[in-house]
Amino acid sequence: MTQAASASTPTPTLALFDEQLRRDARPDGPCVRVERSGEVVRQLGNDGGWTAVIWSDLTEATADAAIAAQVQHFTTLGRRFEWKLYAHDHPTDLAARLTAAGFTAEPLETVMAAQVSDLPRHPELPDGVRFVPVTDEAGVDLTMRVHDQAFGTDGSHIREQLLAQLAQSPDTTTMTVAMAGDTPVCAARVEFHPGTDFASLWGGGTHPAWRGRGIYRALIAHRAHIAATHGYRYLQVDASPQSRPILQRLGFHTLTTTTPYTYEP
Repeated sequence: MTQAASASTPTPTLALFDEQLRRDARPDGPCVRVERSGEVVRQLGNDGGWTAVIWSDLTEATADAAIAAQVQHFTTLGRRFEWKLYAHDHPTDLAARLTAAGFTAEPLETVMAAQVSDLPRHPELPDGVRFVPVTDEAGVDLTMRVHDQAFGTDGSHIREQLLAQLAQSPDTTTMTVAMAGDTPVCAARVEFHPGTDFASLWGGGTHPAWRGRGIYRALIAHRAHIAATHGYRYLQVDASPQSRPILQRLGFHTLTTTTPYTYEP
């Protein structure tokens, strides 16, 4: 889906998502700050944490200057950053302008959401598999074992983020690992956004040898139950092509798509 293909009027849920999680965003963890610069909102994570432009309200007349200002700002800081572009953002050629300015597009993701009340909240696990809450460093290490096996990427920066979150703001997330005996086979977390209607799903990954057994689906139901107990109305997720069909079958709907555009100073 191209940016222009979704440039129509946002749905009410998408408009609420834009307002609460982008335009009026709050820091989503410890050692994180949100800055507003003109018509741009950016998040900066310390010590290599995720740093990105998360909202912009630009026109054809203002876009190039705003892009140049962000490039200059982060280059001065010596920071790699991401412009998280959504398909309905303006102007409609913003993707091309970012590419011309030296940004590199990463894989497209589908932004999906569901009302918590519409989701299954009673997980059904295969025999011999159980959910274990992650509350300490040992649990984070089990989570990262799943991450490395599921995604094949270096998750060291995620490990540091999760440890900091547990130590400094444990009430902003609930992490869970699925165990088969002593082996971690699936892991994920739900992030809470206080003052909004949204909780969000992150990190869902399953060991390749354990896929197709319903563990990922059960972990979504488990997190939907957690979100319900915390009083959230919606669950939101940036879905990969692999998880999108599962989420659709469970009741999630597509709001838009998002493409990260990264810039290396």
